[in-house]
Amino acid sequence: MENKVILITGASSGIGLSTAIQLMNKGYRVYAASRSGGENSTSKNGGEIISTKMNVNSEEEIKKVLDEILEQNGHLDAVISNAGNGIAGSIEDTSIEEAKYQFETNFFGAVRVIQACLPIFRKQGYGKIIATSSVAAIVPIPFQAFYSASKAALLIFMQALDMETKPFGIQCSTILPGDTKTNFTSARKYTAASQSTESVYYEKMKKAVGKMEKDEQNGMPADAIGKAIVKQIVHKSMKAIVVPGFQYQAICWLFNRLPVKFRLKVVSMLY
Repeated sequence: MENKVILITGASSGIGLSTAIQLMNKGYRVYAASRSGGENSTSKNGGEIISTKMNVNSEEEIKKVLDEILEQNGHLDAVISNAGNGIAGSIEDTSIEEAKYQFETNFFGAVRVIQACLPIFRKQGYGKIIATSSVAAIVPIPFQAFYSASKAALLIFMQALDMETKPFGIQCSTILPGDTKTNFTSARKYTAASQSTESVYYEKMKKAVGKMEKDEQNGMPADAIGKAIVKQIVHKSMKAIVVPGFQYQAICWLFNRLPVKFRLKVVSMLY
């Protein structure tokens, strides 16, 4: 395992950091990328975490990190695109600029990193690509529509990517976490117009987001999501879509089989 090299984005905390630690403990060399960087560490079996500063919205920084990885190792076995953020507010109270901000990291940031890795994987004749989407890609969340939309776009992108790159020995997998207890909750931003008490959506938006935040803080631990990601890295053949936790597997299965009007009514009642 000590020769396996992994790049993971959004690795400064939460799911990303937990995944990096678990991979290190299995003997992998993990390049843990984030905007802020972090601490390097090693495990007894020779695994290590190499903290790397990289903004997924900067093609220059992505290229620099990948060049360093190849110079130091000669290969890259897998990339885990995990960086993301969240905004809250009604659709009417969200400006186009704010919507673009949401997609910039959650979708286009992932696309930039993955596109930069593809030539490396094609040349090698192998490589694994994992992206962290969300159950919100299947179940739309009111007052977080652009978050749901960005994660849905990533899910579809990954499935198309799988078909395009399979002939080159590249595998793709999308992880769909449900409510997860991380600092993602406290980092969520509200759109400017949504914070005005004059907004007709204000009270309902606050109630819905408050319910979501409570669910998140009582949700699955980041370690459980990290374990699901590591399982795909370790296994020879990855699953195309992974939903950690039986509860969320059941929700996704049921949601896709209920009549649209009924399932939207149920979600609306919850929030």
